[in-house]
Amino acid sequence: MDRTFLLVGALAGFTGVALGAFGAHGLRARLSPDMLAVFETGVRYHLIHALAVLVVASVLAHGGGWLFATAGWCFAAGIVLFSGSLYVLALTGITTFGMVTPIGGLFFLAGWACLAVAAL
Repeated sequence: MDRTFLLVGALAGFTGVALGAFGAHGLRARLSPDMLAVFETGVRYHLIHALAVLVVASVLAHGGGWLFATAGWCFAAGIVLFSGSLYVLALTGITTFGMVTPIGGLFFLAGWACLAVAAL
């Protein structure tokens, strides 16, 4: 399981950096400042949670437990739903994608809650 989260975290970090560069260099002239800020918010949360997945991988390599694995999957789902919906919203302008964003945020919160409970 630790290798799975190492792979997920590495891929999330890779795509987060790539999307950040795309936003900074390819979208600055194409998006409004508000939509560029939405895109950048997606990248910020994407990269923060890519690191969280890597922490989960490290903990699982030393034993961990089911709460850590659950946290890792929650962080991965949050990246897809939260950041993904912000990317799509910024690139398409279709505001209905914004309805998915809070669900991704709940996955992020659930992941952090799992880590907190595991620490107890």
